[in-house]
Amino acid sequence: MIIRFIVAVLVASAATGCTQVKVWERGNLARNEMAFTPDPLEQKIQDHIYHSKEASQSVAAGAGGGCGCN
Repeated sequence: MIIRFIVAVLVASAATGCTQVKVWERGNLARNEMAFTPDPLEQKIQDHIYHSKEASQSVAAGAGGGCGCN
């Protein structure tokens, strides 16, 4: 009985986080500051540096080595 109550409370609390965004609020979510990567060029540069230092190959890159030269 207690476990069912706890599960019901958890499900109810998880369901309250889902909501529809109103039309007039969508502009706030479309701002650059709300993006995971606000500056796509900066993120591409950081990805290149990371993959060059790790000597790994990214999904979008071709051949490359640990030295950073492609």
